[in-house]
Amino acid sequence: MSQLGRAEVRAALTAPGQPYELQTVQTDRGEIRWFANLPQTLRDLYDQNATDKEFLVFGDERLTFRDAHDRIARIAAVLREHGVQKGDRVAISMRNYPEWMLSFAAASCLGAIAVGMNSLWQTEEMEYALRDAAPKVLLADRERLAQFRELPDLGVTAIPVRCEGEPGELRERIAVLGAVPMPEQELSADDPVVILYTSGSTGHPKGVLSTHRGVLAAIYAWELDAAEQIARRSPDEPVVPPPFPPTALLGIPLFHVMGLHGGFVASWRAQRRVVCMTKWDVAHAAELIERERVTSFSAPPAMTGDLVREAQRSSRDLSSLASVGGGGAARAPEQVRQIDATFQRAVPSIGWGMTETNAAGTLISGAEYLAHPDAAGYRLSVIDLRVVDSEDRALPDGERGELQVRGAPMFVEYWNRPDAMADSFAPDGWFRTGDVAHLDGDLLYIVDRVKDLIIRGGENIGCGHVEAVLLAHPHVVEAAVYAVPDERLGEEVGATVHGTPELDVDDLREFLSRHLARHEVPRYIFATPEPLARTATGKVFKRELREQGVALVEQQQP
Repeated sequence: MSQLGRAEVRAALTAPGQPYELQTVQTDRGEIRWFANLPQTLRDLYDQNATDKEFLVFGDERLTFRDAHDRIARIAAVLREHGVQKGDRVAISMRNYPEWMLSFAAASCLGAIAVGMNSLWQTEEMEYALRDAAPKVLLADRERLAQFRELPDLGVTAIPVRCEGEPGELRERIAVLGAVPMPEQELSADDPVVILYTSGSTGHPKGVLSTHRGVLAAIYAWELDAAEQIARRSPDEPVVPPPFPPTALLGIPLFHVMGLHGGFVASWRAQRRVVCMTKWDVAHAAELIERERVTSFSAPPAMTGDLVREAQRSSRDLSSLASVGGGGAARAPEQVRQIDATFQRAVPSIGWGMTETNAAGTLISGAEYLAHPDAAGYRLSVIDLRVVDSEDRALPDGERGELQVRGAPMFVEYWNRPDAMADSFAPDGWFRTGDVAHLDGDLLYIVDRVKDLIIRGGENIGCGHVEAVLLAHPHVVEAAVYAVPDERLGEEVGATVHGTPELDVDDLREFLSRHLARHEVPRYIFATPEPLARTATGKVFKRELREQGVALVEQQQP
């Protein structure tokens, strides 16, 4: 690295007149820093970057940015035909097809609010989100369309996607429509643009509403971090042009903030090609990396660990990889070292963020990450971090407490959940993350979680939600759900249940599979004839139950 430190480089790149000039803006949640030269809306971003470079690879299909922009305009015209106006919700429920990204972009160009729906949801969860968001239309692939048709009439119009032969199928409609201008619509930076659902520690998932400003602030914060890394290189370090054009493998779902903003929106801004996968298969991922000369892959540690092991046993040429990033869960320090040792050129990196921060928060990469493999990263330019005690008082560096954040990328509100909003913010406007952390200057370390949440392969699973479904079974009397350590996924779902003599675990699993997403169904279910242990205040003694459950899992393993 050069003699210039991180703070000096950031100050130079964000000074007045520079591309990443920062301004201070007063909001109802306090002062925030904002990029002066940022496009005002996502529509501006799409319009400014509709080039002839190749953008999207999906199987045999290939689109340039200009081709994609043309299709976005056509889909926007179809949505307008269905009466979609500014502020209306447009739900998207499908695998990672090109139409996911194009439909999101079309909705944002109309001033509508795209609603990203988890494609792993079962029918009940889909119904909850549709009732909650009340979209005007739902764009759905064949599997999700079948689920939708099992629901009562919710006043939502379904538009089939990749459902050949279905009346009104989207691709057939836009082919007939031909080239059309983008519908006119007045937009502003603070217009809402997206709702993404995130699992909390209790009950149903919450819809996280964000604006154009919030999404774009996250995109530019990542871009500035990359510029800082380049500027901090040693003058003696040779500048070698990359041998392959920037190409990202998108293996994580677009209904995740990491997939949508990092995989799609940031790639449009950076003119980075995107290779889409509809589901994770590590052997297929390696094939795509080799064939398309993929240069970057970011995913939760479970998936990057899969790729490391595939690279070690496979003869595939993965030498094009220049970056293996991560997020969504903590990565074991050993995996950081394995990424560095296994790939010829790839630099390991990781970041911390939340749906509520539009995935922006911290980043760390390269030599710094190898030196601090247990860190979550350095604070990004438009985010503030603090660690507080139970009275919301800031703690000094090194002391553990709850992590709180604020900044330009922050979400606006939990959709239809004023109760959750009241609980989630400190009186002075800082957001309570529920993570236990400590700081070393601007370097963040996440050490635990306050909230009752399981992170399984990057998927947030609310223990309370799973417990509620367990308790809906006629033979379950008490239930406690907790995280069980898992080498690949980081955490698995464990449950201890007390029930009637008729309780059968296999029957219970079958019941759960009908009411929960596949990843939410507990891998480990322990039935006990005794009532669950409780604290003096009557709460289930979950820590003790978790310790017992983890011990039983360890006994079962060879």
